[in-house]
Amino acid sequence: MAKVTIYTRAMCGYCTRAVNLLKKKGVDFEEIDAGFDAAKRQEMVQRSNGGRTFPQVFIGDEHIGGSDELMRLERKGQLDALLQT
Repeated sequence: MAKVTIYTRAMCGYCTRAVNLLKKKGVDFEEIDAGFDAAKRQEMVQRSNGGRTFPQVFIGDEHIGGSDELMRLERKGQLDALLQT
């Protein structure tokens, strides 16, 4: 299964929604709380080519986007294939 990384912040409903989907699917993932950590936030922005909103989701080295993009992949039936790479 691909390595999944998600940058989150506290009190973020979109972050909770994305994390809950990954947990529901049984995905092992690394959650990085970048809300109050300037270095982690800068890392997130660099990895996502400018993405400043939370969450930012990566499957392997591929930037997926945020919660909406993750949910869109799930609805289209494309998320499982990405997770298997």
